[in-house]
Amino acid sequence: MTYTVIARCARTGQLGIGIATYSLAVGGYCPAIRGGLGAVSTQAFVNLKLGTLALRLLETGFAPAKAMAELLDDDPRSGYRQLGIVDAEGGTAVHTGANTRPWSGHITGDGFIAMGNVLAGEGVLAAMAEAFTRNIGEDLDQRLLTCLEAGRDAGGQQTADGAHLNERSAAVMTHDHRDYAHIDLRVDVHESAVDELRRVHGVYKPFVPYYRMRHERPEETPAQDVWAAENLP
Repeated sequence: MTYTVIARCARTGQLGIGIATYSLAVGGYCPAIRGGLGAVSTQAFVNLKLGTLALRLLETGFAPAKAMAELLDDDPRSGYRQLGIVDAEGGTAVHTGANTRPWSGHITGDGFIAMGNVLAGEGVLAAMAEAFTRNIGEDLDQRLLTCLEAGRDAGGQQTADGAHLNERSAAVMTHDHRDYAHIDLRVDVHESAVDELRRVHGVYKPFVPYYRMRHERPEETPAQDVWAAENLP
């Protein structure tokens, strides 16, 4: 009961994941990213080790398709899994198991994957893919968040009997070539998690330059309130 976009930004080389679900605290267990290497999401009936294993395989030089084959061969319950991989060159591999709950499926594009399960239909993923390609000039974190909103507005999650499932957790995270996240924002429990993620993103995004300054040039960094008064509207 999750919809996800995994992507590489062709302009910056950043890797990122946007994810929303009826389940709780999704940002803590489905996504796995390493800057300059790859981005992975494991979902549906989640196998928690797959994200870490996928990144290890990419690190050894495996292409996404080869890494995916190894992961599925190692998992006797792969039919219950949904797994997507995007590497640092924009290569992709995706698997939607036959035993994932309907509607489930995936779409791939140039450097990105949109995938989901327990959805209202394929139109959810089509809307996400269209949003990602339409907003090519925006920062990756903004594009990912827009994709989540597009998926929600296209029907989002829906059970087989037609009941709508609201998004109770969501996350957007991007990594560049450093060993830590560029942006990592999570809403773990909220009845309108995508809306709340948009609010949190709007508050946090203007402070990204400040937090980078504090990391890279602490001797030049003023107090946060002083910096905000001088640099923010």
